[in-house]
Amino acid sequence: MTDTSTATRILLDSRPVGWPTPENFRIEEVALPELEAGQVRVRNEFLSVDPYMRGRMSDARSYVAPYALGAQITGGAIGRVVASRVDGMPEGSVVLHQHGWSDVVQGDAATFRIVPDIPGLPLSVRLHVLGMTGMTAYVGLTRIAALREGETVFISGAAGAVGTAAGQIARHLGAGRVIGSAGTPEKVALLTQKYGYDAGFDYHDGDVRELLAQAAPEGIDVFFDNVGGDHLQAALASFRDGGRAALCGAISSYNTTDRAAGPDNMANLITRGLTLRGFTLGDHLDLSAEFQQRMTGWFEDGGIVYDETIVDGIENTVQAFLDMMRGGNIGKMLVRI
Repeated sequence: MTDTSTATRILLDSRPVGWPTPENFRIEEVALPELEAGQVRVRNEFLSVDPYMRGRMSDARSYVAPYALGAQITGGAIGRVVASRVDGMPEGSVVLHQHGWSDVVQGDAATFRIVPDIPGLPLSVRLHVLGMTGMTAYVGLTRIAALREGETVFISGAAGAVGTAAGQIARHLGAGRVIGSAGTPEKVALLTQKYGYDAGFDYHDGDVRELLAQAAPEGIDVFFDNVGGDHLQAALASFRDGGRAALCGAISSYNTTDRAAGPDNMANLITRGLTLRGFTLGDHLDLSAEFQQRMTGWFEDGGIVYDETIVDGIENTVQAFLDMMRGGNIGKMLVRI
């Protein structure tokens, strides 16, 4: 049986300037104290690495507090309870939590949430398409951008975890045409061959504004943005009157040290009556039950597919994060313990 009396965890050792490097992190092994009443100990099976974590590594104002130096990197993870001193959360329970980058964690039971083990599906799907990632796509398309049946949708960063979910959800919501951008020809092929996109383009192939105009010659109605920068500028050029953007991420600027230039066509907001709205999922958790019901139904009908890029070993978590930031994943990037 695996020893769970110690934990290997990953800490933020220094704040990155520009692109993070392995030297910004530190791995340590700690002995865990005896469980107290009301606590559980969990051996993680999968950890999540996500773009938003880069923002928390900087000491800058955001929607969530930055990581403290010398503290463990927190974030989504899923595992099984291996010891418990609380009623209602017995050993063997599958639990989701936000304790993050460690192979074993323990804490108050209130910081863990029991989820059902779905036959035929790995636990990892709870960290992406059936979890916060999928819900982020759902909230952006429904509440933020108010997608209507028959509309044309453009999704940036379409081959990533949120993008692959957003393309499929847009199709289920009745979008007339779904277009995505990605960073390699192989990823673009996946968009149309697997994820239900009508068209896709590699943003390295030229000016994004021109590439989008070719893919959507009649314009777009909804933009789900994970990238920002030139993708936002392209969307502003392609919007039809009354277009709406759900701004989810801006990965193109996360590692820049210079101030990013703004779009040169902001006047289109006025002349075309456009709406740009940023959002974070924490403000829309009231949609959780609705999302779970609809997404589970689509799954059961065979209408949802997914990809995972899995890296094995807690000691490789930092490299998985760095690879994800440079586009080294298809679908969700995960660490398997």
